[in-house]
Amino acid sequence: MIEVRVPDEQEGTKAVVRAWLRRVGDLVFENEPLVELETDKVTQEVPSPAAGVLTEILLDTDDEAEPGALLAKIDPAGEASSSPAQAGAQGDAIAAPNGALGPRPAPWNGEVETRLSPSVRRALLQNNVDPSHIEGTGRDGRITRDDVDRAAASATTANAGKSATVQSRQFSAQDIPHDRMRLKIAENMVRAVSEAPHVTALFEADFSAIAAHKAALSAKGIKLSYTAYLIKAAAEAMAVAPAINGRWEEDRIAVAPTINVGVGTALGEKGLIVPVVRDAGSLSLEEIGHKLDDLTSRARSGSLTAADVSGGSFTISNHGVSGSLLAAPIILHAGQAAILGVGKLEKRVVVREVNGQDAILIRPMAYVTLTIDHRVVDGHQTNAWLTRFVEVLETWSVT
Repeated sequence: MIEVRVPDEQEGTKAVVRAWLRRVGDLVFENEPLVELETDKVTQEVPSPAAGVLTEILLDTDDEAEPGALLAKIDPAGEASSSPAQAGAQGDAIAAPNGALGPRPAPWNGEVETRLSPSVRRALLQNNVDPSHIEGTGRDGRITRDDVDRAAASATTANAGKSATVQSRQFSAQDIPHDRMRLKIAENMVRAVSEAPHVTALFEADFSAIAAHKAALSAKGIKLSYTAYLIKAAAEAMAVAPAINGRWEEDRIAVAPTINVGVGTALGEKGLIVPVVRDAGSLSLEEIGHKLDDLTSRARSGSLTAADVSGGSFTISNHGVSGSLLAAPIILHAGQAAILGVGKLEKRVVVREVNGQDAILIRPMAYVTLTIDHRVVDGHQTNAWLTRFVEVLETWSVT
């Protein structure tokens, strides 16, 4: 028998079995997606390590799946109990969460179906949801995985009956059932606040220099987001206060050997996720921009892997993109000493010295905050880091 096990790269986060994509007795092929696991960060597929017949499932839907745990067994010499057509027809039938092989919701509109990604199509099949009843929120009205999850959750709530109660209160049409990501976010936030003393320092940054640099690159066909500049500036600021890139341990302050910057990425009503730009200190601005675009795109399409969201040593929350001027404190990410918050970029009146005289100017400004774990760093390091960070932004050379 060949064993199928939970991948080890879970960053200590508990995973649960979200759905089996094949059932016991089915013929499976090497590297064919076999089961979906879900953590608070990502949903990942575990492929079959070999061809054969799925003979036993050890962890059912909603079971906790610790790293290395045994998921299932495959007999490489076994005979499938289902017909060849059943075993190979991944586009026509798929294992539902209860293990039964469910039919394709029918009929699907052909035009709608061609616009569905493989992940979305699989989710529709697993939950027996008709895509024609879903209003897509993706680009050009495409249906996303989040749209399917919300539709499935609404159907589950409706099927539970109007008499169902949670803490003696009835569900209403406006209620939003908790999903695993929201529950895990809540758990992490409460733990972070209770374990680390949060302190926030506030500075203001003039974005004139990087706006000019960004425009110059754009004229050459190079498109970069402001977040790429924030990552680069944050990495440079680590030189004046290395402990900002560290974490609290019982016997020491552990400073990370590389600067791995997590970037908070909103997923709409679903919550947020923090993909990580690894070793940002060794990357050029353009390399950071390329990695950031790739991670952000895959975060919103639901195709990040566990490796993409693990190992962060510092986090940036660019909450200004959604209109916030200031958010403080921003909750620290587990195992990190600091998180940078960046508010909305807007034109403001400022006083600057020009040719020895005070002048009133209009500049693109934003509030920047650094929330720290006060066990790890004090106000001196916090302000030194922010001073250098702002200096890098404001003296960025256009050339």
